[in-house]
Amino acid sequence: MLSNLFPNVRMEELWTATEETLYMTGISVLGTLIFGIILGLLLFLTDRGNIWENKATNFVIATVVNVFRAIPFIILIFLLFPFTDFIMGTIRGPKAALPALIIGASPFYARMVEIALKEVDKGVLEAAKAMGAKTSHVIMKVLLPESMPALISGITVTAISLISFTAMAGAIGAGGLGDLAYRKGFQRWDFDVVFACTILIVFIVFIFQFIGDFTSRKMDKR
Repeated sequence: MLSNLFPNVRMEELWTATEETLYMTGISVLGTLIFGIILGLLLFLTDRGNIWENKATNFVIATVVNVFRAIPFIILIFLLFPFTDFIMGTIRGPKAALPALIIGASPFYARMVEIALKEVDKGVLEAAKAMGAKTSHVIMKVLLPESMPALISGITVTAISLISFTAMAGAIGAGGLGDLAYRKGFQRWDFDVVFACTILIVFIVFIFQFIGDFTSRKMDKR
């Protein structure tokens, strides 16, 4: 039955492409989570009225975040070719896509982190400061735990964007389902391959969305 619906699909190629997409997405989500939270914390803490209030520092960080958010992902990949080649030793394959994926998504997530932190009850922060809590304690025991549901929702949205980014990266040789759909599907006019890759990408998106929604509900204390 499947062979009739997808006569040009080779299952081993489809499985390999799926593994590459999951690899790129998983590693880039982890990297985005780390760098996005760091950038988001810096944006929040250096803003007016917060612990590390510093207008110049906040302006520099915000500018960097805004610039990288404004660059279309496909152009960012090209701009980062020299950097990618330097740290990865190649500009092709799933591993080579990671720098662009992380650098492209981290500023986007950083803004979500900043928004989530701004929603934390000011009274809780003031109480922690009044008790003499160190900045590290405020961050680890108040800010991040209180904003955790929003942070998880944000990284879920970002992860889904990253899945689409991997498909774009695949079009220039990064591997994954995007690469398979473009090279073995579109270029050969074998649209059953394109359709099969699309189905799998949608399925992966649903999995990430389900995990994110489930985790966010579990972490929500309200």
